[in-house]
Amino acid sequence: MVRIRLPTRARLRAIARQRCPQCLQGQVFSGVLKMKERCTICGHRFLREEGYFQGAMYLSYGLGLVTLGILATGTLAVLPSHSPGWALAISVPIYLPLVPVLFRYSRILWMHLFYYAF
Repeated sequence: MVRIRLPTRARLRAIARQRCPQCLQGQVFSGVLKMKERCTICGHRFLREEGYFQGAMYLSYGLGLVTLGILATGTLAVLPSHSPGWALAISVPIYLPLVPVLFRYSRILWMHLFYYAF
């Protein structure tokens, strides 16, 4: 029987603040898209073997679809006379600045899921 552990409040806060999956304190990113190699507090290595963040790509894809879907649905709710194609065309320019945020959170989520599960 597989036992499922629910994340603690501290882990959820660390995910929201984009912190280290081990100590929940150290910053993971040093720039908009640049990750640090190790945590400055506990020394946990963020950049693992090649292909480690491939799973984060799937998370990013899912987060992107959900975000774009919410934007397009919201656009259709505000402008009901427009077609779904126009709603999507209006939503994409709003979505594009969110791509770095989704990139960061997909990697943070992947690291925390991987650390928490194993």
